[in-house]
Amino acid sequence: MAKIAPSILAADFSELGRDVRRLSSEGADYLHIDIMDGVFVPNISFGPDVMKSILGDAGAPFDVHLMITEPVRYIDRFVTDNTEFITVHYEACADLDATLKTIKEHGVKAGVSIKPGTEPDVLDAFLKDIDLVLVMSVEPGFGGQKFMDSSLAKIRYYKEKREEEGLGYVIEVDGGLSSANSHLVREAGADIIVAGSAVFKAPDMAAEIRGICG
Repeated sequence: MAKIAPSILAADFSELGRDVRRLSSEGADYLHIDIMDGVFVPNISFGPDVMKSILGDAGAPFDVHLMITEPVRYIDRFVTDNTEFITVHYEACADLDATLKTIKEHGVKAGVSIKPGTEPDVLDAFLKDIDLVLVMSVEPGFGGQKFMDSSLAKIRYYKEKREEEGLGYVIEVDGGLSSANSHLVREAGADIIVAGSAVFKAPDMAAEIRGICG
């Protein structure tokens, strides 16, 4: 069974605290926090203050996904007592090794994500220092996109590398997932599934979460 990290990007921001409390009560393992700067991806979401505003409502740890250029500049702003993962993009970091070290110096687990067009082996040299690998199964920047089947080979790649080298990172997948197709990524090796629209638009949120997790 996989864990689920619903993306609050799909929440009703006029009732964000309510939606976050509901996610926690309906079985969310993490709260996925999508941060976009309008530079690395063609969209803007929100910043650390909005994230911190839901600390009192969050019943699950934060899984922060920084889709921003040179995220090392802002790591400290996303560190809270509730932050478990901070994930940065391989493509957005001039010095990925230094960025990972900065995350860990703040006592947070470090994740790295790759875009659909990036080959999985670019992370080979860093896997021993990574706590989470995030495979994007859509182009990052917007919710509600269609799942890309090409992500399955990358999930399998990281699962095999983890087994071959005895590593401990978890594999997360984000984009176009719902209870209708999540079995594909679970079977490929995903440990954590990110879903936004599918969860928030479901007539029965708890049932959708159970279906996604398998």
